[in-house]
Amino acid sequence: MRAESKITQRMRGLARLLCGLGFALAVFSTASADVETTNRNEAVYRYSGPDRDQRLVERAKREGVVVIYTSLAPTESQPLAQVFEKKYGVRVELWRALSDKVVQRAVTEAQGKRHRVDVLETNGPEMEMMAREKLLSPFRSTYIADLPPAAIPPHRLWLPDRMNYFVVAFNTDKVKREDLPGSYEGFLDPKWQGRLGIEATDQEWMATLIKQWGQAKGEAFFNKLAAMKPDVRKGHVLLAELVAAGEIQVGLTMYNSNAETLKRKGAPIDWMPVEPVVARPQGIAVAKNAPHPHAALLFVDFVLSPEGQALFESMGRVPASIRIKSQLNDFRFILIEPATVVDEAQRWNQLWDRLFLQR
Repeated sequence: MRAESKITQRMRGLARLLCGLGFALAVFSTASADVETTNRNEAVYRYSGPDRDQRLVERAKREGVVVIYTSLAPTESQPLAQVFEKKYGVRVELWRALSDKVVQRAVTEAQGKRHRVDVLETNGPEMEMMAREKLLSPFRSTYIADLPPAAIPPHRLWLPDRMNYFVVAFNTDKVKREDLPGSYEGFLDPKWQGRLGIEATDQEWMATLIKQWGQAKGEAFFNKLAAMKPDVRKGHVLLAELVAAGEIQVGLTMYNSNAETLKRKGAPIDWMPVEPVVARPQGIAVAKNAPHPHAALLFVDFVLSPEGQALFESMGRVPASIRIKSQLNDFRFILIEPATVVDEAQRWNQLWDRLFLQR
């Protein structure tokens, strides 16, 4: 084979240079586009002029669609979306999964520069994770003053839109309300052996109770509870369905909203708050690089409005707004701190796994 001429060598070198330069320009172009989108969206999210609401509606209609990733069950997220669509004429695309999957998808897409999601809505600790991944943007809302200040994170990258209360739920065909103990310690009685269930990811419930009771008393309780070998299932909706079906007689880490939804449909399930009731804020946020920022902010406003919050209550979900009174939150509770849950995750995960999952 003949040696390449100097001209050919130079042409190949130039091609490699241009190829490398093209790649660098593509990376730079993508990064610049992300910055431009972020700046444009922040201007939308922070706008507070007198025409804010009117402008938001008009431009959201122009965008025509809002994409939402949520862990809210379809029985509630779909009706919420339908009311919004009817009110504003903006189509809602819902993707629903468990909270960890919501985080995973949002992070993966952001890392791949695939900016598709507009609104993120899920558990407080998972919202905190996405905030730390810099996926969210601070925003203004007309309804922030209606929210409990203690549930609003200092950075305000997400806001509480509903609350989850950890209560005891029971199958009314299998268990009488008057037979239920008035404290968690009462469920350590041998008569409850084989009748209890917990959700597989409720480390934060355990952590909050241990902090409330103190390390010695708290860990002693959970060691005894683990010895009872409760049925461990993943998914709070699934746990509620199993209690309603009688497969599990008593769920110790039930969301009262899930139990209430089934109860209102006539299922043999009811619930009671056992103190200390642990409460966790659920959060909603706009995506920093949302492709439809006006529609995103309009949807968040709608959810936080008295109309959206009353709709939550009508479906058995606990509204975060203090303006909406509900029997679903008419009791004392202690609040989970989502940031602390994230910071101390390794400690509590290890204890939880040892007690309930590694057996």
